[in-house]
Amino acid sequence: MLTDGALRMLVLLQFHMLGFSPVQLAYLFVLYEVAGIVTNLSAGWIAARFGLTSTLYAGLAIQVGALLALAMLDPAWTLWASVVYVMAVQGASGVAKDLAKMSAKSAVKVLAPTGQGGLFRWVAVLTGSKNAVKGLGFLLGAVLLGTLGFVPAVLWMAAVLAVILIAVVWKMPAGLPRGKKDAKFAEVFSKDRNINWLSAARMFLFGARDVWFVVGIPIYFYAVLSDGTEAGNRAAFFMIGTFMACWTILYGAVQAYAPRLLNAAARPKAELVGEARRWVGMLFAVPAILAVTVWVAGDPAPWLTVTLVAGLLVFGAIFAVNSSLHSYLILAFTRSDRVTMDVGFYYMANAAGRLMGTLLSGLTYQLGGLPACLGTAALLVGLSWLCAGRLDAHNTSEATA
Repeated sequence: MLTDGALRMLVLLQFHMLGFSPVQLAYLFVLYEVAGIVTNLSAGWIAARFGLTSTLYAGLAIQVGALLALAMLDPAWTLWASVVYVMAVQGASGVAKDLAKMSAKSAVKVLAPTGQGGLFRWVAVLTGSKNAVKGLGFLLGAVLLGTLGFVPAVLWMAAVLAVILIAVVWKMPAGLPRGKKDAKFAEVFSKDRNINWLSAARMFLFGARDVWFVVGIPIYFYAVLSDGTEAGNRAAFFMIGTFMACWTILYGAVQAYAPRLLNAAARPKAELVGEARRWVGMLFAVPAILAVTVWVAGDPAPWLTVTLVAGLLVFGAIFAVNSSLHSYLILAFTRSDRVTMDVGFYYMANAAGRLMGTLLSGLTYQLGGLPACLGTAALLVGLSWLCAGRLDAHNTSEATA
């Protein structure tokens, strides 16, 4: 997660400096998100057939390879040759990240204690810490770009991740599922209406985040903060990386705290399904108000930047509770005998939402600037609310964990 966040920031800022338009920047991440859709759809079956440890090891190894490949990018290549190459490398990175994430999340269903909200608590801790580390990665990527430069930064991350892979293989605990040879790929597609509606809600929720997060806000802040000099660029990198890191770390911290915030240990599962509807309804107001504020304000101003930062931090906190509820509910709805497949299907929808948000981020920013990004985010949150409203509050399966 650390290198995934750092790599995203390195690529975004490096290619923005090279003159890429918002839509071209979005293209760089398209294959990353497409790879996430394919990976999550197939990774559940791969883990069910070959075991969770195999997908975890593969994810870490592929990320090392992707980083080494990115370091070989030649500045002399044409614009579109560079775009295609980075898209391919980002695609491999997307495969790596989703293999590792799906493996870790599925393991919680198997290893977490039952009773007293144990499943929700462990899901929240894992998901929250994952996103906090990814937030540090955003800051790390911006700092490394401003100090070491692009290629040395990428090589440094590859070396660190290789050491982590060796440590994980050495210290991997026993007890994770080893796989079943009779697992069929067709079983990946869920027939449970709750899992399908939750996956749809997740897709629109993450589309609503990435429509402003991937391209819109970093490029908007760069335009506001940079004065065009090398020193100004470095300062802008640091401030953008700091904001992205703080936003993601806050998001992770609130995710980890969500079970206590919702008093999950003392509440029945049906009430938590209702909370998933209520919290996504609360989220709608934030991007809608920010979109109107930026549109009315017109030209950037210091008070507008402060307002955006504060508003997006509020968005992150409410978004985190929604995300934590979704991460719990997917494990509550699924059965232990098909956990990797249902989690893979769910994260496939998550990746589809990120792909939708990534494409819309570049397109809406180019067509209508930041107000269009934020207005589209509000629309996608509304669609997530409609899907969450279709969940059956009386159908959970945590007891089978």
